[in-house]
Amino acid sequence: MVGNSIVEVLERVVVPKNKQYIYLRGNGKGRTAIVYDECSDNNSESATFTVEANNFVAFGITFKNNAERGLPNLPRNQSVAAKVAGDKVAFYHCGFYSPHNTLFDNKGRHFYESCYIQGNIDFIFGRGQSLFQANGRNDILGSIAAHNRKSADDSSGFVFINGKVYGVGEVYLGRANEAHSRIIFANTYFSKTISPSAGATGVTLVTQGEDDCHGPGSDLQNRAEWARQFSKEEVEPFLSIDFINGTEWLPAYY
Repeated sequence: MVGNSIVEVLERVVVPKNKQYIYLRGNGKGRTAIVYDECSDNNSESATFTVEANNFVAFGITFKNNAERGLPNLPRNQSVAAKVAGDKVAFYHCGFYSPHNTLFDNKGRHFYESCYIQGNIDFIFGRGQSLFQANGRNDILGSIAAHNRKSADDSSGFVFINGKVYGVGEVYLGRANEAHSRIIFANTYFSKTISPSAGATGVTLVTQGEDDCHGPGSDLQNRAEWARQFSKEEVEPFLSIDFINGTEWLPAYY
């Protein structure tokens, strides 16, 4: 990759389990992209980029699925941009784009810094233990995040900190895919696109809520009955890389 040229790799890419300690670098998320066009009723099969290996780092790359949304023969039409299934995986200055189910944060400890994620309908989902310092944009009504935590003893969760959420229409902050779903937004800007009800109702075991968020979508009136406002003591364990044991594996330059 030379100079200021824009490079697109038009294929599906998989980093398998036996290829550890890979560092994938591009010229920036606006100049280097891995792009494919695939939709399926299976999230894994539709993914443009899949990382199954541990100890993986990507820097300055966009991952994009260009599949058309709403195909008649594929009503669920899952079109994943990236599936992250390895442990100790980090993305820096990366972009993720898809019309549906953008980022499959499947499992493991993950870190996203200065990333941009755009999509619809639970467009960040999975059961990962992940810290996001990222901006997100929605296009139609759905949820920003849907987390699959099945037990109170499970250390996983999605934590969003120091980012921005914006888009068109309305979007819920989170949806509980399992009884113990954990989604936390802290010091995050919410545009008016945030639906005040925050998500589905009638869920009592989830840990979903906010701390010190701001913007026109941060008005707490009409939040779902289970949505929480955390105290500083409650939220503190989630607000640093210690939540993902990051001091043990994140690159030294972080």
